[in-house]
Amino acid sequence: MTKKKGLGRGLSALLEDPTTDITTRNEPVSAPRSAGPIGTIPVAQIEPNPFQPRVYFSDEALAELAQSISELGIIQPVTVRKVGYDRYQLISGERRFRASQLAGLEEVPAYIRIANDEAMLEMALVENIQREELDAIEVAISFQRLIDEVKLTQEQLSEKVGKDRATVANYLRLLKLPPEIQLGLRQRTIGMGHARALISISDPVRQVELYHKIVESQLSVRAVEDLARTATPKSKGTAAPGLRPNKDLSRQLAERFGSKVSVKQSVEGKGRIEIPFRNEDELRRILAVLG
Repeated sequence: MTKKKGLGRGLSALLEDPTTDITTRNEPVSAPRSAGPIGTIPVAQIEPNPFQPRVYFSDEALAELAQSISELGIIQPVTVRKVGYDRYQLISGERRFRASQLAGLEEVPAYIRIANDEAMLEMALVENIQREELDAIEVAISFQRLIDEVKLTQEQLSEKVGKDRATVANYLRLLKLPPEIQLGLRQRTIGMGHARALISISDPVRQVELYHKIVESQLSVRAVEDLARTATPKSKGTAAPGLRPNKDLSRQLAERFGSKVSVKQSVEGKGRIEIPFRNEDELRRILAVLG
């Protein structure tokens, strides 16, 4: 079984391989790598890529591209695979294809390749990622599809797409966020940094509450990280049954230390005491009281 090429090498590494080119498939193996000759294909014979990870295309951007194509033509050919008699399926170039339809073109220049479904998914994914056109959720969904449909581990996936495993894991974790927050990522209302901070909160209700606060107050990533850190102990505290605030003891200790003190205690007598401090001076003062 031959080793698969890593997607991190770029889409051209996959498309320019003569073994995937119908027009050069019978050439000797030693033949130079090239994109092969360009054919002209009727637009009516081309169908969209079912593995296209990108689901949103700006109408305004497509109209601008259509205008450019009307004036200058298609500078970069689309890439297709043959799926039947006079039937082709897009591998890459869906924006150009859609804009060509808007421009009223009857034919488009195209490279013709041989690619199975797995290669189709991989090539469509890497093209969009390299052009930074996918939103974070589209990337995450694409990664998950590669894991589910191509049966890759996260380690194998990270090698294929040329990203470290932690980055891949961060994208996949986005799919665990509530739908409302995922929509915010898709619409770019919040960024990846905001989302990573929200993921650290285990309570979905708290996640959504903080998400609304981000949108309303235009919070920075650093501010969200700080808020997430204060929210995390609360969610963890609810998971430890039996601990209840001891308000009387908390008040007594607060008077002694001159600082806010939180005492939580179970009916068995065990518990914890928390004394927050804001700076080194306040810490030294608390330590001095402790003796």
